[in-house]
Amino acid sequence: MLSDKEIKKKFKLEASKFPEKYYAVSFLKKQGFFRSNCSKCKKFFWSTDSSRIVCGDSSCEGRVSLFDNKSGKKMSYVQVWLKYSAFFKKRGYEVINRYPVVARWNPTVDFTIASIAAFQPHVVSGESLPPARKLVIPQFCLRFGDIDNVGVTGSHNTGFVMIGQHAFVTPSVWNQEKFFRDIFEYALEVVGLSRDELTLHEDAWAGGGNFGPCMEFFAYGIELFNQVYMLFEQDGFGRKDLKQKVLDMGLGMERIAWFSQGTVTMYDAVFPEAISFLKKKTRVEFDFELFKKFAPYSSLLNLDEVDDVESVWEDISSKVGVKSSVLKSKIRPMTGIYSVAEHSRSLLFAIADGALPSNVGGSYNLRVIFRRALSFIDEFGWKVDFNDLVRIHAKSLKIIFPELMSKVGDVCKILDFEKKKYVENRIRSKVLLGRVLKSRISEKKLFELYDSHGITPDIVRLEALKLKVKVDIPNDFYKQISERHDRSSKISTRVAEKFDISVVSTKALYFDDYLRLSCNSTVLKAFSVGGKNYVVLDKTVFYPTSGGQLHDIGSLSFKSGKVKVLNVLKQGKYIIHLVSKGLKKGLKVSCLVDRDRRVQLAQHHSTAHILNAVCRKVLGENVWQAGAAKTLEKGRLDITHFEIPSGSDVKKIEVLANNIVKSKVEIKKSFMSRSVAEKKYGFSLYQGGVAPGQKLRIVDIKGLDVEACGGTHLNNTFEAGLIKIVKVSKVQDGIIRLEFVSGSASASKSGEFSSLIKDLEGLLGVEKEFIPGRVSELFSLWKKVRKFSKKGRKVDFSLVLNSCDKVKLSDEQILVKTALILNTQKEHLVKTISRFLKDLKKV
Repeated sequence: MLSDKEIKKKFKLEASKFPEKYYAVSFLKKQGFFRSNCSKCKKFFWSTDSSRIVCGDSSCEGRVSLFDNKSGKKMSYVQVWLKYSAFFKKRGYEVINRYPVVARWNPTVDFTIASIAAFQPHVVSGESLPPARKLVIPQFCLRFGDIDNVGVTGSHNTGFVMIGQHAFVTPSVWNQEKFFRDIFEYALEVVGLSRDELTLHEDAWAGGGNFGPCMEFFAYGIELFNQVYMLFEQDGFGRKDLKQKVLDMGLGMERIAWFSQGTVTMYDAVFPEAISFLKKKTRVEFDFELFKKFAPYSSLLNLDEVDDVESVWEDISSKVGVKSSVLKSKIRPMTGIYSVAEHSRSLLFAIADGALPSNVGGSYNLRVIFRRALSFIDEFGWKVDFNDLVRIHAKSLKIIFPELMSKVGDVCKILDFEKKKYVENRIRSKVLLGRVLKSRISEKKLFELYDSHGITPDIVRLEALKLKVKVDIPNDFYKQISERHDRSSKISTRVAEKFDISVVSTKALYFDDYLRLSCNSTVLKAFSVGGKNYVVLDKTVFYPTSGGQLHDIGSLSFKSGKVKVLNVLKQGKYIIHLVSKGLKKGLKVSCLVDRDRRVQLAQHHSTAHILNAVCRKVLGENVWQAGAAKTLEKGRLDITHFEIPSGSDVKKIEVLANNIVKSKVEIKKSFMSRSVAEKKYGFSLYQGGVAPGQKLRIVDIKGLDVEACGGTHLNNTFEAGLIKIVKVSKVQDGIIRLEFVSGSASASKSGEFSSLIKDLEGLLGVEKEFIPGRVSELFSLWKKVRKFSKKGRKVDFSLVLNSCDKVKLSDEQILVKTALILNTQKEHLVKTISRFLKDLKKV
């Protein structure tokens, strides 16, 4: 199988040889266009000038000539979408709302990186129906490969709106020339370009094994948009036509706004309100004439395309007639302003859609851009409140993205917490850098300072200047740190053993009612692997381990005997039973599931759904399930949150959860097509991860929570019994773990609490109501003894252990309060207190 890069290269050669077959050649000729070959990049392109030999890309032209643009229709950033959507709506395209920038529906990526990504993988593959066969969408996207270029080149972003023109149709109704004509006429009628101002590049695209031709639209040195025609797929024998052909046109909303306004940078056209606010707050002197001279060449500073950045600065300096050092000193403050404005907008969208800055996975990049923005603010000593920018962006985008306004409060709260960590790191960094900068800092050390201590290269640069130490910082530092982290965060997983089944699929009977515990079945296949015996049945009530829930156990009975079911596995469409003794194909068996185990696992699974929904109500909508496990002893729920919830919040979560139990809310289970479910409930369906297949099993706790989930669930919340949160901890940055019990496990845990209380009463010699007070006194005494013993002094015990306050709390609450005093877990109380008493006896 060829790689996507190889497919593209091979197909591009073919498309170039037969352009009439793959491009709208007849339409272009009718419009007066001629085909040429670029003398520099050798790409085929179309223009109305038959003598033209350069394709019009700025890299071939040597500059962006956007600022020479005297035609076109001036549009604000918001107007770009409003006019675009109105134009395409008249042409039969359905206008749909953006998808979240956090790609919950796609387990292979963290963020939505293109408009077509909103429909990958399920719609593009044909597994799920699209919202419409022909549609347009204003999709906000995140990409972090150009962080170091943001604010420098005048046109790079980490976040941007890719307006999509998409079609998902069968070959019989595919009309490539019509799709091309629609976007071509948009360029003329809405953007206001003339034919003479356009150059159209022939190209090819390949991704995920699919490929096809594409046409790029250029004007005045910049690419405005690119129309991709996904026609083929690669298989082991070559290529074949896709059963569903896909139109993928991505138009940069930022570029069209910039193009139409002709501002010195894209940022000035896209978020002028934020730029104006920052100029006023920072009082940066903006040399407009200098920037106007610099702007046509700023794109040449793209770090992806140059090896020697300093020589490029020198070259640009000679062209604008200003020394390189002076040019940099004038440009850098504006680089900071543009970066702060751009990064704040990306953070608004990402956090509003449920992401959190952290040191884990793709969210690491959110922390990177936040710290980069703050480092600019620190470097220039600006008095800028980042939250003001968040509000400005949300307000300016209200017409297109009204949902942002309701999320501003949560976003600001999270950014305040993140800034607090940054400030704390900065205070510590001064002491650390005082030691580190005594010798030359390597590139490796720079990365270590950032990853381990949150020290940005700008902070290092400033401290180095104070100490008169030279530090070489890579121009693409943020790109490298991002790539290094991406590589280190790849998790290798052990693939479970695969079995060759090759029979009809197993019908699962456990979906409708968790109390269905028996059925009659036939053995379709019996086999042994590694001395273990397995059977596949035509139908089963046994639940296989999946979705974080443990498998059922039980028995298979038949005329001549019975075998135990020890484990149940799921492999594709098959459910495989590990049994205690080998059976024969065709055997008729009666399945019986262990009732107590099934009920307890169902209680813990439904409780996880209840708690997850309640956490969102109490802690905020940034909460998202990050993992879960349900065993007989307890359940575990991992959620995204920026800090460990307070004791009062945990108690509130527990109380609300139990109120839902008492309310006897119906838990409804049903199957629904993916497209219908997503349209009705949104992507919060995928709290527990993305479920495969065209049909989704929907678990709906009325008015509280709706998720796509294949687990066994109760019929009513009342069946969960008492819910207890037994432990809350921080698993990793941005991930909080709640361990809980419900049903029989809750009753068992209550027994454990009572037993632990009795142990503490005996250890401390007090009744349970006095345990927290006595432990508080004991802890204070222990600390004093340690302190005074170092000075050779003794402590009079009678002055301390004389009396303590009485509390009226439940056994569990007493244990929680006592554990908080000692900053330990409930299960460690006896051990910790015993150690204190032992230490005191030595005095």
